[in-house]
Amino acid sequence: MQRRTTMSYTTKAFEELDIMDDFLMNAAAADEEVGEEFSRTLLKGLLQKELGKIHISIQKVLFANTPNHRGIRLDIEVNEFEEVDGKSVVKNIFDIEPNKREDVNLPKHNRFYQAKIDSRNLKAGEKDFATLPNLFVIMITDYDPFGYDYMMYTVYNQCEEVPDLNYEDGLRFIYFNTTGSKGGSPSIKKLLNFIQDSKIENVTDEVTKKLHDCVSKVKISPEMRMEYMKWDAMIFYERRDARNEGKIEGKIEGKIESVLELLGELGDVPDELMERIKQETELEKITAWLKLASRVDTIEEFIEKM
Repeated sequence: MQRRTTMSYTTKAFEELDIMDDFLMNAAAADEEVGEEFSRTLLKGLLQKELGKIHISIQKVLFANTPNHRGIRLDIEVNEFEEVDGKSVVKNIFDIEPNKREDVNLPKHNRFYQAKIDSRNLKAGEKDFATLPNLFVIMITDYDPFGYDYMMYTVYNQCEEVPDLNYEDGLRFIYFNTTGSKGGSPSIKKLLNFIQDSKIENVTDEVTKKLHDCVSKVKISPEMRMEYMKWDAMIFYERRDARNEGKIEGKIEGKIESVLELLGELGDVPDELMERIKQETELEKITAWLKLASRVDTIEEFIEKM
């Protein structure tokens, strides 16, 4: 299958945005007036289940544990609560991610997201892993991620040797494909059609009507229109900066290789020195080291003058 690199971001006019577009889905879920109804209705339609008390977080960033590793950004996180011994605790976590990119390894992408989400849901010293909330990582795509024409793919852990073993770890990965025709149900298909193309003519039942009412209220907001214009500009500059950054990174990598090659002609490069050179991110410093490596007679002289 030919892979495309279309981003979730789109240059549609504000009025033409669909729920599948990052901005509108996030804006609807974050709206003070309709956010809870939108999120509750969306999950009810996708999962065919009623939810209890919920709390919604938008664009939540989970930072990396160390500077050399990456964090993640969750589009929409919905926490569902239950009462336990008079306390309200999180029972289920729903991570909802619209995705229009086909150049992403979704299984490993979601494996990483799941690990980051789970890692912050047990307190230090907690010994009872049974308190870990159930996690539903929900990916909505406008293409078939696995090529079997199903409108939804539900993935969970099981035992290879004993398929009937009830291995319930509370984890589900659910991929909804707006282009699929098999599996699911007629109501889910109607919902996916509306998510992909959120026009009034695609309102065909109670779920799609509620969602349409929610996004219609968001679309008439002058403040939200202004936010979209700012967001549109921000994406443009981020893309431009990313291109420029990519060019600079390429230059840095090339010069690092040249520095190490020149030093290698002088003898064995110490591991500590090699690591320091490889970790350098400033182009000017790497350029200066390259000039220095071409002039010195020994590695010791390079270390002394660098």
